[in-house]
Amino acid sequence: MDTKKELKILFWIVAVFVAVFFMPLGNERFMTAIDATLDLSKWYAQEHVVLCLLPAFFIAGVIAVFVSQGAVLKYFGANAKKWLSYTVAAVSGGILAVCSCTILPLFTSIYKRGAGLGPAIAFLYSGPAISILSIILTARILGFEMGVARIIGAILFSVVIGLAMSFIFRKEEKAKKEQQMNIVPPPEKRPMWQTSFHFFTLVLILVFANWGAPAASDTGLWSYIFAYKWYITGVFALLMCWSLIRILKLRATWVVLGAAVTLLSAFLAGAFIANAKLVPLVPMIVGIAALSVILLFDKRDDENREWALSSWGFAKQILPLLAIGVVTAGFLLGSTHDNTSIAGVIPNSWIEWAVGGNSLLSNFFASFTGAFMYFATLTEVPIIQGLLASGMGKGPALALLLAGPSLSLPNMLVIRGVMGTKKTTVYVALVIVMATISGFVFGNFF
Repeated sequence: MDTKKELKILFWIVAVFVAVFFMPLGNERFMTAIDATLDLSKWYAQEHVVLCLLPAFFIAGVIAVFVSQGAVLKYFGANAKKWLSYTVAAVSGGILAVCSCTILPLFTSIYKRGAGLGPAIAFLYSGPAISILSIILTARILGFEMGVARIIGAILFSVVIGLAMSFIFRKEEKAKKEQQMNIVPPPEKRPMWQTSFHFFTLVLILVFANWGAPAASDTGLWSYIFAYKWYITGVFALLMCWSLIRILKLRATWVVLGAAVTLLSAFLAGAFIANAKLVPLVPMIVGIAALSVILLFDKRDDENREWALSSWGFAKQILPLLAIGVVTAGFLLGSTHDNTSIAGVIPNSWIEWAVGGNSLLSNFFASFTGAFMYFATLTEVPIIQGLLASGMGKGPALALLLAGPSLSLPNMLVIRGVMGTKKTTVYVALVIVMATISGFVFGNFF
């Protein structure tokens, strides 16, 4: 009998028993934190799992299966030119309008395909931090100077943190360079433009399906796109159907049938579901299910089936850790979204008090707290607007903007599973320290 294993089991049994036995059900703060946990979990499931994460898993699957290793090594590999790899990483972040969790499958995919640590980290940070939509919203609501500071800080962060990680772990990167020098990539199965077309079609479906609501006073292009975002998403879905038939060589009958079932589900959802926010989830789920079935039963090309299995592999790896992270974040820090604010075990008033003024401590606290909180895409702006109204300093506000969207507790748990504890700790520390310094400098000028 393995004594160590049995003692570990005994420890967890005792720990769970003690936690349940002494559970403070009569404590108001504890019960409020439970409400916040359930509220954040429900909101996350409704708003992000179906529309954000599921498409992101399929995009990651495309990178893992269809994007050749040679292409990944060319733009992100350890031997790639630094100016090229870091530029591509930063630009990729500007194109994607994703949160700190949705970027994870994409980061995991390119990292496992051989991307250098520095470029991969730059991509990981820039994805949620340099979203064009979030920069525009920041400038409009929090002020032009805050918007400019955020975009400059985020671009510099992605490059500097990537370079710092590459330097700190240079021995491992050197070994990776030597290993990749001996890799001879196999010939491309299809022209690069075809793979790119398929990839970016999926990316644009992800972007427009999650296009955020404009400010109340906004009547420009953003508002126009939001009003017609599902029609735009539908157009890209049709382009994806064309790609499935012409590029991946799937049976046209199956693809047309899957599209018809998805379209029918959209009409039925609109007719029978009262909650307008839940209506888009139905065709997205049906469409993903139809695509999965078509891919799994395709016998013409093994890569098509591998795409579905790879996407499922990312889901298995990432979803459990995200669930743990969301529950923990909700319990500790509360749930704040859609004009809803429920405090966790740590009261919001403590956070508001700690981030007033522009001391190094207040900037550090804003960075540290933001790093562990979960911000969905674009939600950080109204949250910080409320904190500024409660007395938050402009320096800590920028620190929170630079640290918060790119990190979260769920994000850290997944990154640790991909890179290990040491690299994750260094990455998180770099983000917090740089956000603290940037906020302090900005607060002294404004």
